[in-house]
Amino acid sequence: MIAPGSTIGILGGGQLGRMLALAAANMGYRVHIFAPETELPAADVSAAVTRAAYTDHAALEAFAAAVDVVTVEFENVDAESLAFLEARVPTRPGARALRIAQDRLVEKDFFTGLGGRAAPYRAVSSRAELETAVREIGTPGILKTRRFGYDGKGQVRIDADTMLDAAWTDIGENPSIYEGFVRFDAEFSILLARATDGSSAVYQAPRNTHANGILVLSEIPAPAALSAHIEAAAAMARKVADALDYVGLLTLEFFACADGPVFNEMAPRVHNSGHWTIEGAHTSQFENHIRAICGLPLGETGLSAHAVRMKNLIGEDANDWAAILADPRAHLHLYGKSEVKPGRKMGHVTWLE
Repeated sequence: MIAPGSTIGILGGGQLGRMLALAAANMGYRVHIFAPETELPAADVSAAVTRAAYTDHAALEAFAAAVDVVTVEFENVDAESLAFLEARVPTRPGARALRIAQDRLVEKDFFTGLGGRAAPYRAVSSRAELETAVREIGTPGILKTRRFGYDGKGQVRIDADTMLDAAWTDIGENPSIYEGFVRFDAEFSILLARATDGSSAVYQAPRNTHANGILVLSEIPAPAALSAHIEAAAAMARKVADALDYVGLLTLEFFACADGPVFNEMAPRVHNSGHWTIEGAHTSQFENHIRAICGLPLGETGLSAHAVRMKNLIGEDANDWAAILADPRAHLHLYGKSEVKPGRKMGHVTWLE
């Protein structure tokens, strides 16, 4: 058990790190951020910051000596750097979870290997393999880079009339995966916290709405029609977490299809679709992640209201802060980012009912 007063090291300094640091501070922990960027929203609320490349072993060595446990706020940290830290300080989750989540092909193979179901997919490492994949799976479909894509980045939609040469160029000719589209009624996510003793707790699944590949809205509870899908998906999430001996908050995204849930992707971290838990659950996803990685008992995940709605503030939406605060039922969270950009997550707002 890592007691309050200890220091938690977080790789990554974005808004997820910021909210983790706030939750940790409320429980009496200090947070040390490790990230290369100049602007770090998490740094504003943390006790210490190291600005260095994730591959800087000298900086990682000093970081490991300064903290009592390490975690991550996003999955695109170099997995070998996490393995380097694992050899020196408790690291939760471990490098294996990152290695799987960082590669869409490995991730799909891992999930389906446990008995789960994904959309039809094929590995694509050349223009010729893309043509074969499209012929075997059909269109419409989506070509995604195997690594480093998020919020709709690193993706190209392919329809019957798409020029495959152009699509392969647009994806940067990078190792990719081609996925066939599936017909679905809704998107939802499973947020599962797993403790060091293997016990776990699952949050009510939010129904998620996306636009241009970016989460716009999460609504809880999800419609009753999704109950069977959610139950099956939660069982798979537990299977994934147990197979990884995972510690912390784990998120899996699903499509609700006519014949059951279809896996989309996994995030070995706290997640945008769980931001509603700050006000809307008895224990937020951020607090439960801190509890888990520190070896503490997990908190209650039930709703603190009848219903919850969370909306992302993307780009210029954040400039509506005055109007949002005029609503006495709104809970505003701004992430302290200095520059408003189209498609950039600037904050979120939550309403309880």
